[in-house]
Amino acid sequence: MRTRALTIGFAAALGLAACGGEPRLNNIKAGQNGPDEFAILPTRSLAMPPDLAVLPAPTPGGANITDPNPQGDAVAALGGNPDRLADRGIAAADQALVAHAGRVGTDPQIRETLAVSDAEWRARNGRRPLERVFGSSVYQRAYAPMALDAPTEQLRWQRAGAITSTAPAPVAE
Repeated sequence: MRTRALTIGFAAALGLAACGGEPRLNNIKAGQNGPDEFAILPTRSLAMPPDLAVLPAPTPGGANITDPNPQGDAVAALGGNPDRLADRGIAAADQALVAHAGRVGTDPQIRETLAVSDAEWRARNGRRPLERVFGSSVYQRAYAPMALDAPTEQLRWQRAGAITSTAPAPVAE
């Protein structure tokens, strides 16, 4: 009698665990309803610029000299030129690469297409009953067929004669 009650209780627990919503995988932002405290950046302190003639014309929604620029600040702190961060299109050195990559056309809806495809993949490879019960992550198992074995791939390219200057020499078998 006690075994039967335990079996029914375990089956009920499994049934309730299976009723969970969409698997969250390793989504860090899952379940967050509040604001992102890291998205709020303090403005720079007000200061009189040395020359008022060099101030940019005010534009609605445009940048302000007191607006924070963390990427530019990081580049300047590392000795770079933050002005090079401005979007000036594709650099001349990269234009041939971009032209070659887009030689057969591009899909402007690629992000939406991939989002739908990934949602379907996760629906087919969701949590199993015991994974739901214990709340374990299924990310590694769900995406294992798509994982790249880096050492094997490196060896394949090196055997094919590709130059892998930043990679260590291939291991002799």
